[in-house]
Amino acid sequence: MPVERAASADEIDLVEQLATHRQAYRRTLETLIKHYEVSGDNMKLTWARTELQGLDRIPQYRYIVEMPANLKATDRIEAADVLYDEAREMERKAGVLPVLKNEEMLRAALGKYAELIQSYPNSDKIDDAAFRMAEIHSYFNDYTIGLSFYQRTYQWDPATPHPARFKAAYILDSKLRRRAEALELYRESVVKEAQYTDNKAYAERRIRELSTADTGAN
Repeated sequence: MPVERAASADEIDLVEQLATHRQAYRRTLETLIKHYEVSGDNMKLTWARTELQGLDRIPQYRYIVEMPANLKATDRIEAADVLYDEAREMERKAGVLPVLKNEEMLRAALGKYAELIQSYPNSDKIDDAAFRMAEIHSYFNDYTIGLSFYQRTYQWDPATPHPARFKAAYILDSKLRRRAEALELYRESVVKEAQYTDNKAYAERRIRELSTADTGAN
């Protein structure tokens, strides 16, 4: 696991500038869309809407995320529970169907989960928040960040009820092509997340396939 590094003042300034420019770019596009709606320029309206949709699909990374692997999900903290419930409600409001999701609401939920972890690092909800963050980042195709949060889930609570090991293994296997690491986590998931029977069956199949491929390569 890479060593966590505190963000410098210069880095924080740059990231804040980036966030400001992102917001300004979005507002300008939205204003341009309204202008073309009024003027009736349908071709340029289509261009502006397409550009805004493309902006929504671009991964927007949280460059300063200091969440070390050695946190422990131990304490029942009411304020943390409230933050978690608020974030879950935001996710529900974002919608169920992928094509109809409110992505701004999902990003707001990400911020709320991050606030929980940063404000209450000993809360017994930090593994739950990390898992939800991993799910959202995976939805946005931010697989490297999603992997990190799946890993934090079981690092912070080895007995977490979430199938974080399997999900991490799947990303390593199918998205990042880091098959040796995936194989190790598939094996762990079969033992520690056996209640997820569909995942277990898939993991067992991939263990056989990856083990056979590894044997054939040697």
